[in-house]
Amino acid sequence: MTNDFSRGKVWHNIISQSIPLMLAQLVQLLYNVVDRIYIGHLPGADSLALTGIGLAFPLTTLVAAFTFLFSTGGTPLFSISRGARQEDRAEKILGSVFSLLLLSSLVILLFCYLLRRPILYLFGASDASYVYADAYLKIYLLGTSFSMLSTGLNGFINAQGFPKMGMMTTLLGALLNLILDPLFIFCFRMGVAGAALATVLSQIASCIWVLRFLTGKKVELRIKRQNLKIDLKLTREIIPLGMSGFIMQATNCLVQVVCNATLKIYGGDLYVGIMTVINSVREILSLPVSGLTSGSQPVLGYNYGAKQYERVCQGIRFTSVIGILYTLAAWFIVICSPHFLLSIFTTDAAMLEAGADALRLYFFGFFFMAFQFCGQSSFTALGYSKQAIFFSLLRKAVIVAPLTILLPRLGFGVDGIFLAEPISNAIGGLACFITMYFTLYRKLKKMQGLSISFEN
Repeated sequence: MTNDFSRGKVWHNIISQSIPLMLAQLVQLLYNVVDRIYIGHLPGADSLALTGIGLAFPLTTLVAAFTFLFSTGGTPLFSISRGARQEDRAEKILGSVFSLLLLSSLVILLFCYLLRRPILYLFGASDASYVYADAYLKIYLLGTSFSMLSTGLNGFINAQGFPKMGMMTTLLGALLNLILDPLFIFCFRMGVAGAALATVLSQIASCIWVLRFLTGKKVELRIKRQNLKIDLKLTREIIPLGMSGFIMQATNCLVQVVCNATLKIYGGDLYVGIMTVINSVREILSLPVSGLTSGSQPVLGYNYGAKQYERVCQGIRFTSVIGILYTLAAWFIVICSPHFLLSIFTTDAAMLEAGADALRLYFFGFFFMAFQFCGQSSFTALGYSKQAIFFSLLRKAVIVAPLTILLPRLGFGVDGIFLAEPISNAIGGLACFITMYFTLYRKLKKMQGLSISFEN
């Protein structure tokens, strides 16, 4: 079998997977981040256009949640099956995930498109910001199926040891988006609707690329017609494992809704726009540690399936150390350069002035996020779905959302909304990592010792 992750140095395998994946995720960010940069500099709209995009975030996050439900559930099972040399099972997993993504995308498109007006007002829209939010969302939603298929299936390219090809998937779409965005927004004067149209066309291109590769001859395991029927038995394995990724994104959606609605009360449209920019900065700065831990998952899963438990432990140690060091460096950058980071997305003086303090509060103790990423990815990669689900819920649903509502009412005002994130990172991140260490890492150490004793 090609791309055997049980051979070579573990850290090298992880880096080989992670670097192209980081680049792919960076390019993926360009789909939305470039939109926000252009829209934030849209003449005559001030901060309202950016606020409108922020109001659409929860629905785009919901789309990502269902993508993660099937992709992060199927990919680890796919990697474990490859490691165990169960190729037929792996291809059935791939086929089922394709069909689940397609079916769910059509349901989401219909539901969100028909109900977008009441949903946007529920999310905190005002009459002024709704115009921009609706113009963006009604076009963006048309690309739901293409977005979910390209993003959800790309992990199966990486899991087969083709991270560079996976990177090309998003690179193709992002470059197209970079070209079309200014063309539609400024030249054709379509504004936020042009940004959405550019994104949809880019997603279509990425989707075509993924499907052609996964049905071609370069990959060992392909999408085949006979495997497209949804296997209910496999689905019952995919969904519990993918529930962690789903809940992580779904609770992100919940937190965004709660934040926007609370910010509308305590800060108005200006602070909804500031949160939009802060979320953009967080996505960029979180990307390397997210790419590192995501890139480690196929390696950890493969070695777990091959019963190479010490290599799994090596992988966990490596990702933990690098993740913590990176997030410490990212926190330092935020402390030193808040105005620069904000100015990438807006030139609005009021937003820059109020946003600097908010950005520092939101990123306080950012390195705790690494503990969450490392613990969560280890649980997910090795199939510990219940633990992964619990810690996804703990940080967002149990800690962030309630604090976002309570802290402003306890006298912290609008600052309390931004403080909820660092508090959740510290409590939730440490709880996840410590539990992973005592329940999973130490267990792997014991299993390795038993394996060596048995061989002797």
